[in-house]
Amino acid sequence: MDPFGILYTDLYQLTMGQVYFRLGLHERPALFEAFYRKNPDYGAHQAGYTVFAGLDPLLSWMERAHFGEEEIEALRALKGRSGKPLFGEDYLRYLKAMGGFSGLTLRALPEGRVAHPQVPLISVEGPLLQAQLLETALLNRINYETLIATKASRVREAAGEAVVLEFGLRRAPAKGGESATRASLIGGANRSSAVSLSHLLGLPSSGTHAHSMVQAFLALGHTEEEAFQAFAEVFPDDTILLLDTVDTLHSGLPHALRVFEKLRRQGHKPVGVRIDSGDLAYLSIQVAKELDRAGFPEVLIVLSGDLDELVIWQIKSQILEEAPRYGVDAERLLKRLVYGVGTKMVVSWGYPALGGVYKLVAIRENGTWAPAIKISDSLEKILNPGHKRVYRVYDGRGLATADLLATHEEEVREDQALCLRHPTDPTKRRTLRPGEFTLEPLLEEAFRGKRLFPPLPLEVLQERRRKDVARLDPGVRRLVNPHVYHVSLTERLFALKEELVARLEQG
Repeated sequence: MDPFGILYTDLYQLTMGQVYFRLGLHERPALFEAFYRKNPDYGAHQAGYTVFAGLDPLLSWMERAHFGEEEIEALRALKGRSGKPLFGEDYLRYLKAMGGFSGLTLRALPEGRVAHPQVPLISVEGPLLQAQLLETALLNRINYETLIATKASRVREAAGEAVVLEFGLRRAPAKGGESATRASLIGGANRSSAVSLSHLLGLPSSGTHAHSMVQAFLALGHTEEEAFQAFAEVFPDDTILLLDTVDTLHSGLPHALRVFEKLRRQGHKPVGVRIDSGDLAYLSIQVAKELDRAGFPEVLIVLSGDLDELVIWQIKSQILEEAPRYGVDAERLLKRLVYGVGTKMVVSWGYPALGGVYKLVAIRENGTWAPAIKISDSLEKILNPGHKRVYRVYDGRGLATADLLATHEEEVREDQALCLRHPTDPTKRRTLRPGEFTLEPLLEEAFRGKRLFPPLPLEVLQERRRKDVARLDPGVRRLVNPHVYHVSLTERLFALKEELVARLEQG
């Protein structure tokens, strides 16, 4: 039995399914939405948006996942507290005949696009039982990949135009390394050190060498320079040397320069050096100065070692301030830097879980959608109910100014005034006049019994992210204390929400 098959779920999904089956509700059309409640807060810095990822792996999994004989036998073996079978044979027969998720339709935000709190990422419509069984697997995939793609996008923002390499496979959560690499590349990393995953994604992998190679030579009575020379002889056109095994400036750099001189005499161009520890900004300045002096102005300087978006920002700021003191062109130095980001990207350092949720928002009753709501003492947890449409609203500058949730029945038009209501505060609203805004529907059909498009090239997903981030207000893109992006309801949806909350509170 495939441990990542259709039983890759929580038990309560299956027990709820049996309740629906017993009550005859299992095939009642239902509508669920997946969304998250707040952007990542890393402590010293915060995200003003996320980057949606994980959709393609979910769609592929949905096509494969099914109840076969092994899965049914596994469920048959489960016992309740009385020792009796947990699941009835009629229910198990139904699951086997149902197979998988062929009855579901998914509408989703296109993968790679910017997302915001409370806005549906995926809308799932279909038989209540099938839609319920999808919850765990759906959240497992999109929560983690969205989290990592968001971190990678922030690293990309901090790095500017510089190359970013994903170095995190050794620190990723086991097989989650595949998702981490994919999400990092969607979010803005240029390459990854992971060989098989890069190949499957259509990219060459990137890397240098580890301290252990130099250590091995030293332990055997050889020198650091001999270790560098051995690497250069095997990879004369791909030589990147790690400088800080012994001493970056007084050992690694002079030894690397001698090896680079030999390569040049042989007609080869050295590619770069890597620095993995110490004051990376100061060391970059000094290494650049010596490389320039030796006639290697094009050699790259790869920085690694617990980097994240804030550290990269600080490195760049320090270089801009200090480089002129040493006669180094700061802007030219920044253009030759490459950032190798590992642990802090693939574990989303400082914010380990997105907290995305999957909620029932409507169920079919007498031929219409009956809206469902959940209330809470926490205002942000009060559900936005019903079958909905989702729009992105752009202002006169062409920048995204709000995401708008509307009832499915209403028509939102650009030639009519648009009132944007705060989701929970009745005193907060703003009105946009015709000509002041444009609308973009966000959710697209992605699955109707089967996936509706093949896996998209990575560059398509990367370009979606790039375009969406470029259309965010600079305040929302800030790495620290970003501006809060507006998520709003139409007047009609706000009124429906108020009505349902009042009805529940009255019992």
